[in-house]
Amino acid sequence: MKCPFCSNPDTRVIDSRLTEPKDCVRRRRLCEKCGKRFTTYERVESQPIAVIKKDNTREPFDRNKILSGLIRACIKRNINTEQLNKIVDDIENEISSLPSNEIRSSEIGNLVLKRLKNLDKVAYIRFASVYKQFNNVKQFTRELTELKKSK
Repeated sequence: MKCPFCSNPDTRVIDSRLTEPKDCVRRRRLCEKCGKRFTTYERVESQPIAVIKKDNTREPFDRNKILSGLIRACIKRNINTEQLNKIVDDIENEISSLPSNEIRSSEIGNLVLKRLKNLDKVAYIRFASVYKQFNNVKQFTRELTELKKSK
């Protein structure tokens, strides 16, 4: 690693630690020439994930969109933010492990529904009503019937 102060190519690592989310390594380095210390961070480079919307436009994956949808679906339910963050983490990890760096928004919606179904049936119906764009009571009834069958 080149020294940012004197551009010397010879520096040495004097301390390495994992950062708190444990997603990168923090290294303290010492320049062999000028004696100054500096910090570098090493993390795995990941490809950005593109979400393909219904109209075939693409936008960058944003975990906060999933989280805000979950929060809206779980209002006044006995579900804490930690549980919702865990769901978003699981979904993000699953998407990151896919061979492609593109995913359809409908696939993300299905991943959310799958997890909500196991967590809270009311939150599941709330999310499904928005995600599947229910227009009438018949659609609600059909979804509730399917939910009862899957117990």
